[in-house]
Amino acid sequence: MTAPQRLAGLTLLLALLAIRPLLAQDDVADVKSQDLCVDNDEHKRFFLIGPGENERSPANGFGLIVVLPGGDGSADFHPFVKRIFKYAAPKGFLLAEPVAVKWTKDQEITWPTANTKTAGMKFTTEEFVGAVIDDTQKRYQIDPKQVFTLSWSSGGPAAYVISTSQRKVTGSFIAMSVFCPADLTLAGAKGQAYYLYHSPGDGVCPFRMSQEAEKTLETAGAKVKLVHYDGGHGWHGNVFGDIRDGLQWLQKANAD
Repeated sequence: MTAPQRLAGLTLLLALLAIRPLLAQDDVADVKSQDLCVDNDEHKRFFLIGPGENERSPANGFGLIVVLPGGDGSADFHPFVKRIFKYAAPKGFLLAEPVAVKWTKDQEITWPTANTKTAGMKFTTEEFVGAVIDDTQKRYQIDPKQVFTLSWSSGGPAAYVISTSQRKVTGSFIAMSVFCPADLTLAGAKGQAYYLYHSPGDGVCPFRMSQEAEKTLETAGAKVKLVHYDGGHGWHGNVFGDIRDGLQWLQKANAD
């Protein structure tokens, strides 16, 4: 395991502790959510959030945001992800929240990929996300130009891999994450859009990694915006306003 991968594993507990206050409130009882499994496979569990009450599909179909939480990626993050839908998601978008699989009790990488496999895994995160997108497309009309991922901390490395390895995703909001270019097929970044969100005071995932990601991905032909925030690792300040800004930037980048 490489040093960046070990660093990603060490963020699990810290990320969960940082976000715990956002999980404790209960103001999202009105947000529609379905607890689903792709092809009845209990390992491919995900929550599908939306559409809103009486919300009609846009002419080109709903946009879709696939959320890869940080920490342990468990279902405990569901209230926070429902808040993202309620307070930050652009109108006309659905949210899909895969639940990370715990393949072994001592698993270090929350979202293992083709290059960061863990013992006993039956599929990679990129395959899991692809299956969630396909399943959602069977349930609702989805605009293929507006399919994004939203990830933070331990979810970020897999989001980078997904963006460069398959074309179902067109934009990526990646927050407070490590960057492992050796795990990527950088040619796949061409034409992709990335909104990177990171604190210079992050003591868990070094800020320089987002700076490296910005340069590397732009060189590969991607559209990239790196935004700073104060407070160190975790969600701080105007959380949902900042998430909304990033998702709207991805919308515009894809429309352009």
